[in-house]
Amino acid sequence: MKNNCSIMLTILLLAVVFCVTGCVERQLTIKTVPEGALVVLNDEEIGRAPVTTSFNWYGTYDVRISKVGYETLKTHRKLDAPAHDKFPWDFFAHFLNPNRIVDKYEWQFELEEKQTPTSEELIKKADLLKETM
Repeated sequence: MKNNCSIMLTILLLAVVFCVTGCVERQLTIKTVPEGALVVLNDEEIGRAPVTTSFNWYGTYDVRISKVGYETLKTHRKLDAPAHDKFPWDFFAHFLNPNRIVDKYEWQFELEEKQTPTSEELIKKADLLKETM
């Protein structure tokens, strides 16, 4: 009976320790030139730039940025984990560190203005297309 009480007390103590320890918060801010472009990360719309979002994992992200009058930008960007978020240090950062850690990252993208072709350019392209048929 005494062993059961000590085991239960140990489990309760460990649960309390894990509940009051620090955490890691991850934030990604995306800025665009010009501002106000719609930002989509991994097919999830996150808002208009500048926009800050939280994330749970490091790795490669699909990025799509669009704004009327500008070419849509489709690319990939990689977020590398810092040392405190890699094994075995992540255990200490997430569970044993009493402080909150905030990892902040910032990406900036520049959009190119959409080029509207002239009538002459469109006719030339149409003629070239006819020739290939």
